[in-house]
Amino acid sequence: MLSRRSFQRLLAQSALSLPLGRVLGAAGQRPNLIIILADDLGYGDLGCYGHPTIRTPHLDRMAAEGVRFTQFYAAAAVCSPSRAALLAGRLPIRTGVNQVLSPWSTGGIQKQEITIAEALRPTGYATACIGKWHLGHLPQYLPTRHGFDRYFGIPYSNDMSRATAGNPQFIKQLNQHPEVPGTPLMRDEKVVETEPDQRRLTARYTEEAIRFLRDSVRSGKPFFLYLPHTFPHVPLFASERFRGKSARGLYGDVVEELDWSVGEIRRTLAELGVEKNTLVTFTSDNGPWLIKKQEGGSAGLLREGKGSTWEGGMREPFIACWPGRIPPGVVTQSFGTTMDLFPTCLKLAGVEMPRDREFDGVDLSPVLLENKPGREAFLFYYLGANLRAVRHGPWKLHLASNSPATGDGVTRYDRPPLYNLLEDPSEKYDLSDSHPDVVRDLLQLIEEHKRTLKPGPPQV
Repeated sequence: MLSRRSFQRLLAQSALSLPLGRVLGAAGQRPNLIIILADDLGYGDLGCYGHPTIRTPHLDRMAAEGVRFTQFYAAAAVCSPSRAALLAGRLPIRTGVNQVLSPWSTGGIQKQEITIAEALRPTGYATACIGKWHLGHLPQYLPTRHGFDRYFGIPYSNDMSRATAGNPQFIKQLNQHPEVPGTPLMRDEKVVETEPDQRRLTARYTEEAIRFLRDSVRSGKPFFLYLPHTFPHVPLFASERFRGKSARGLYGDVVEELDWSVGEIRRTLAELGVEKNTLVTFTSDNGPWLIKKQEGGSAGLLREGKGSTWEGGMREPFIACWPGRIPPGVVTQSFGTTMDLFPTCLKLAGVEMPRDREFDGVDLSPVLLENKPGREAFLFYYLGANLRAVRHGPWKLHLASNSPATGDGVTRYDRPPLYNLLEDPSEKYDLSDSHPDVVRDLLQLIEEHKRTLKPGPPQV
């Protein structure tokens, strides 16, 4: 059983997993890094992950030319905590961003957290965040205060204004905060539009991203682009070019436009001559919003979706491509999480990991560049500040669960159910009776984690 201390040793060792010269290449040139993040995309929503009617040729090609993961996880089942974990490489409970932030929230990502951009920028990287931020809308929380040279996008979800909110309870809360404007579109720290035409958002983000790529190459700087899209979070909007084109309906239109965006980014890299020095990754912040029915996506064979710590809420597509560096056509069962992107980006950029805090991510470069099996699966599943489940190896133990899709409340188990995710990824068959030793070991692991955890100040 992997203890917390063993995991931290593994993290430290991962910094030495590949010699720096092999990572940077013969010329010692630092790679460009791109993270493209969808919002509420399900495990089963892409062609290369088995969707029968959503066409994603650019992402399918990216997978064919790189690596596609089948056991990759977001760090949370909802937006803000997941994004904080990705950028900081730490469980949401450590950052204090445990819940979805609202337009009236006074909290956000704290100044003591180090984002990927903050770690890279001092070494000469140009950095940009383009899209949905959702880590605090007040000035001290915006991307430009957390390592990004540029920001263009909306500071929270696209359904968080009076014009777009579909939830009567949320509208009631909004009405208690008359100071909250409509959805703001921001450039750096200035609101440039209110209630922008959301049919144009994906295209505008793409145009802005391409402008950043061109400017960075012109400047001669390596670049880090974080492109967190607004969609397919509801309400759904697609441009005229894509609307009505997918057999899957409006949801399919939206995903197919995101796929087009990925194609435009990769086409630009090739045009600029930097494709072979650029790692491009694609994933999602959490699973599909099943309660939205046809407006939501699909978790494929996985159970549940957004807002749940069942597999469908947190296991996500993950595709990485780097021509000439990542072997093509790899489908890996190696374990990974969005928290791994922090140490991976730093390793590839030749930047040392900070030593003054605990990280929950591990460098994935041996998996990406050498198709190695990677570490054993190990993940704590949080919902808010509550630990709901743990995975170690093939085993997943649930302490509590809920079903947002049916509106069911939280179920707390007297006898925690146990699942073998390699044999039963749909979490149908409870094996706790036949493996009491595994249950005991996982409960001990949870107790050790709780005993040593140092939570961040809760942000609301």
